[in-house]
Amino acid sequence: MTETVVLKLGGSVITDKSGECAIDHARLHEVAEELAAHRETALVLVHGAGSCGHPEARRYHINDGLTGENIPGVYETHAAVSSLNTAVVDALRDTGVEAIGIHPLDLALAEDGRLVSFETRHIAEMTEHGIVPVLHGDVVMDRLRGSCIVSGDQLVTRLAVALASRRVGLATDVPGVLQNGLVVPRIDRSVAATLDVGGSGNTDVTGGMQGKIAELLALADAGIDSHIFHVSKIGRFLDGTGHGGTIIGRSMP
Repeated sequence: MTETVVLKLGGSVITDKSGECAIDHARLHEVAEELAAHRETALVLVHGAGSCGHPEARRYHINDGLTGENIPGVYETHAAVSSLNTAVVDALRDTGVEAIGIHPLDLALAEDGRLVSFETRHIAEMTEHGIVPVLHGDVVMDRLRGSCIVSGDQLVTRLAVALASRRVGLATDVPGVLQNGLVVPRIDRSVAATLDVGGSGNTDVTGGMQGKIAELLALADAGIDSHIFHVSKIGRFLDGTGHGGTIIGRSMP
């Protein structure tokens, strides 16, 4: 079986999070060209929602659960993130990458905000045949709340474990996890306890950088390191060369 790389594009990388579904098509094209240059890599791509989904989720209080009044928000939120997913897939396909959009709403179930069911066998089959599945943060049904938002970061951790990936990367609009303006080169649970990285300054219902670190520390507990780096370093990450970002892993003995 080919080793699969799980790569996430942050929502702030491909949209203007201060706007409303303002897609950065120029950045998408740059990323697509880089991925096309590494088409030999078995890849699963995940992207955040950015300004396509977070505003709708907050407006309808999707993460608080379903009431009779906010049910339309399931459609509105999913439609917004799906439109971004289509743009990502189209950009990849324009460069010759065999990308296909996969919507978590169709294949995931959560309980109190955490995934309890998430089908991945078909995703593994796609990568074996050179297809690049493109998933995204999404609204999903929740057995306790009715609905919730599942972040792209939570999807990354589930996919990495299910696909036995040893290479997990998060491309962001910053060079790594920053503390006092400097990149923290490595984070484990002991280091994380000393950090004050803050959340997202824009509309974000999934926890910003703090949410990323929490998800990736759980992945580290499963023995899988992950890398956070600037989007301009995607090629270096895929090549296995230094990206100058942050590695999140288990505590060193």
